[in-house]
Amino acid sequence: MEAYLAEDTITDEHTFAAWLRAYVSRQLAYTDGLAIRLAYDALHLGDLAAVWRLDRLLAALTLPEQVRTAAATIGRRTAEVGAVVTPESFLADYLAEMDAGRCHGHPAVAFALFAHAVDAPPAAAIEAHLFAAVTSLTQNAVRAIPIGQTAGQRVQRAMHEVVADAVATAMTLTDQDLGAASPGLEIAQMRHRRQRARMFMS
Repeated sequence: MEAYLAEDTITDEHTFAAWLRAYVSRQLAYTDGLAIRLAYDALHLGDLAAVWRLDRLLAALTLPEQVRTAAATIGRRTAEVGAVVTPESFLADYLAEMDAGRCHGHPAVAFALFAHAVDAPPAAAIEAHLFAAVTSLTQNAVRAIPIGQTAGQRVQRAMHEVVADAVATAMTLTDQDLGAASPGLEIAQMRHRRQRARMFMS
């Protein structure tokens, strides 16, 4: 988002909402959303090795270096917190795989392991994960553009349908679709690391 702010592509509530809509439907649905679904599929079969392969695949598919590093950091932190809350989950195993260098860490994988442990249906898990991302990005926009809290609430409300559509998409995709993303979004994420001034991590 911040790369688009720097070049005045995002300037107000409406341009931010358009960017967020594209980000959720063209990137998150095909990465985090689909990853959660695939992790659930593997867990349903009791195939933890497939979950660990998914983690490695997500790292390989994430081209922007800072996004990959941020995903690993957030994935580890999510797993650490989740392992405390749900000791019966496979999050401790996931942390062990990270410690051994066999996994990188990814928030979608960690969240899937947590949500599966508390018996959340896969569609509900995807919806919760995507809407958490929407909320976080909207709060960033409230401060960075700035658009204000009221506009932020309008954007979040408008994203309900977008998230629902992204969930429906993620539930029908195959593993061949994993990582399909808009080149413009990925290029902006790559450019972000070279910006002269930044407020947010890539």
